[in-house]
Amino acid sequence: MEGELQGKEEIMLGISTDWGQNYKPVSNAEGDIGKHVKPGRNKEIYFLANDALGGKNAKFKVYANVKSPPGMVYVAGGSFQMGSNKQSDEKPIHTVTVSSFFMDATEVTQAQYRKVMGKNPSEFSGCDECPVENVSWHDANEYAKRVGKRLPTEAEWEYAARGGSAGSPTKYAGSNTIKDVAWYRSNSGSKTHRVAQKQPNELGLYDMSGNVWEWCSDWYDDNYYKNSPKYNPKGPNSGSSRVLRGGRWGGGDDACRVAGRGRSGPYFGLSFSGFRLVSQD
Repeated sequence: MEGELQGKEEIMLGISTDWGQNYKPVSNAEGDIGKHVKPGRNKEIYFLANDALGGKNAKFKVYANVKSPPGMVYVAGGSFQMGSNKQSDEKPIHTVTVSSFFMDATEVTQAQYRKVMGKNPSEFSGCDECPVENVSWHDANEYAKRVGKRLPTEAEWEYAARGGSAGSPTKYAGSNTIKDVAWYRSNSGSKTHRVAQKQPNELGLYDMSGNVWEWCSDWYDDNYYKNSPKYNPKGPNSGSSRVLRGGRWGGGDDACRVAGRGRSGPYFGLSFSGFRLVSQD
């Protein structure tokens, strides 16, 4: 591995006194620690041990820590198997590598959208902490520009929904049991719900399955996976529909799968279309 750490990563040393169940930073460590550490061999970290660090249950780990912008989660870049054999537009399963990025922990809420755009187009209005919906792709893209972020690519979205590089192969975002992580047809009561009420996935991202479909930046093409670039794919250069991901409050469990793909014309805002944003700054 060459170069420096990506983004805002910082090398940290942690200590656990319960066999690795919980860690806290070691504050007096020196050496190859902190920001701008170049990866490579023969690195050293040293610190003064004392009685507080002793005990037969002590364990140490070196890790990369990142301070995320408010309301966002850091998604360390990596490779994953994108797609599935479930639907024709999800084939073939292929290897994709994405760079690191930050992602909103929740879908953009009605309160957040109104603060920036001066209006709330949602059909299920009157719930500030519910996801904004009834927004077109162009509405979502305009909001992103105003707050200095962007819509995620389809590959970034699926990678994050799967839990990133540390994710487990679950059917939905964070679980194989849909009711634990998603508002969908069987439990939503035919409406949206406040964000972050269900269990998050491994990265701390909420409602990646269910609640509202989420716009991605890509144009939709049902054959795109056959020729998709391996590194940071951004979708076709043109099309008639934009990609939607994650399923919705009024849909079935199949659409809530991490590999499930949806689409709609970019000028249409529907009561089940919302979004979350990403940033690499």
